[in-house]
Amino acid sequence: TLDGLGVVAISIFGIQLKYIGALGARVICDNIPGLVSRQRQLCQRYPDIMRSVGEGAREWIRECQHQFRHHRWNCTTLDRDHTVFGRVMLRSSREAAFVYAISSAGVVHAITRACSQGELSVCSCDPYTRGRHHDQRGDFDWGGCSDNIHYGVRFAKAFVDAKEKRLKDARALMNLHNNRCGRTAVRRFLKLECKCHGVSGSCTLRTCWRALSDFRRTGDYLRRRYDGAVQVMATQDGANFTAARQGYRRATRTDLVYFDNSPDYCVLDKAAGSLGTAGRVCSKTSKGTDGCEIMCCGRGYDTTRVTRVTQCECKFHWCCAVRCKECRNTVDVHTCKAPKKAEWLDQT
Repeated sequence: TLDGLGVVAISIFGIQLKYIGALGARVICDNIPGLVSRQRQLCQRYPDIMRSVGEGAREWIRECQHQFRHHRWNCTTLDRDHTVFGRVMLRSSREAAFVYAISSAGVVHAITRACSQGELSVCSCDPYTRGRHHDQRGDFDWGGCSDNIHYGVRFAKAFVDAKEKRLKDARALMNLHNNRCGRTAVRRFLKLECKCHGVSGSCTLRTCWRALSDFRRTGDYLRRRYDGAVQVMATQDGANFTAARQGYRRATRTDLVYFDNSPDYCVLDKAAGSLGTAGRVCSKTSKGTDGCEIMCCGRGYDTTRVTRVTQCECKFHWCCAVRCKECRNTVDVHTCKAPKKAEWLDQT
């Protein structure tokens, strides 16, 4: 079942955990669908962290939708569905692999950021970045507030992996692997920021700290991992992966892995979790995945002339206002045709 997925657990925090102060952690956490007992315990014990996780959930869902905005599967979320993405997550596909990785990364990023910003009582700046160090530019002193990636990774691993560690099956093994890929992706893009000290700002002395990169870098990286995801099958003992077919390359620790081929997502297919591309906006001139030929799966497209009103020719007036004109721009919007009725019925 979908209950207890790490994805499920974090998806609804942004909605329900804003009430945690008024109703109490136990009441809220006990009524969040999909949590396993270990996740409920962590939710009740660390309500402030759960609030940060909820904020992170909104961020990784936006990032997922940004990365796939021009694709047939565009990371659409479903209202009133605690699984967030519906039945598409039942299939052990590339899309499921990406969602597990990006959601796990989102938890790490959100908790790490909250620690460093002083929003959580259980963690603060990275306690391990102390003393003197060096890089290609020479020696420097650790200072400032380094982002506490260690705590973020540790909590995310405990929380997100909780369900998979109970199941001990092939799908759980796949989920754990992709969760780990997401966590390490955030760590991969930690950057060194420094402040120079010395006469006239010279860098005779430097104070440096480690900082999270923008989450977009993690999203871009995991999107490339999605493109190069490796199809695998579980070994007989269920403890590892092997190539799905002879001649396929073996998966590394940084590869996203999946078992099942993806549906084409062209038409509504409730069993596969496909919403179809009918009504999706496409580009008439693009030859890429956002082009009408690919997006509409050869069904053709409708064209509608739309007038858009935007603010333009804005000027600053002393003091203190900005006044703009309204500009009207007429453009053609192309949307994919729905499949013919017989074809539609065959897929639903």
